[in-house]
Amino acid sequence: MTGARTVTVHTLDAGTITIPEPVWCLGHPEGPAEYRADVHHTGPEYLVDTDRRAVLAAEVVEFPFGDHPVPPSLYVELFVPTATMDPPGLEGLAVVLEERAAELRRLALRLAVLRAGGGW
Repeated sequence: MTGARTVTVHTLDAGTITIPEPVWCLGHPEGPAEYRADVHHTGPEYLVDTDRRAVLAAEVVEFPFGDHPVPPSLYVELFVPTATMDPPGLEGLAVVLEERAAELRRLALRLAVLRAGGGW
């Protein structure tokens, strides 16, 4: 493991701040965050699709500031595309959802390890 990393972020309300940056963080946008509470870490995104349409996206995030800091967590966004499906289409969707549920369980285990002080 490498030494501790830090990142310097410019905010509009707190000026320039330097904070620890987890190894899983992919970086920070160049522009200033609107508020210090908006400063966050974001990890790789996991995109799930079926029939070339996004169904679910998940990424590791951490919001270290604010009234209620968020420790490393998995931000999950569901996209519910409407569709009229025939029996094979429904079966295919069910298979994808089962596979993605298994992937979410794996990510939950990885998140538990991360929160316990391990790596991503």
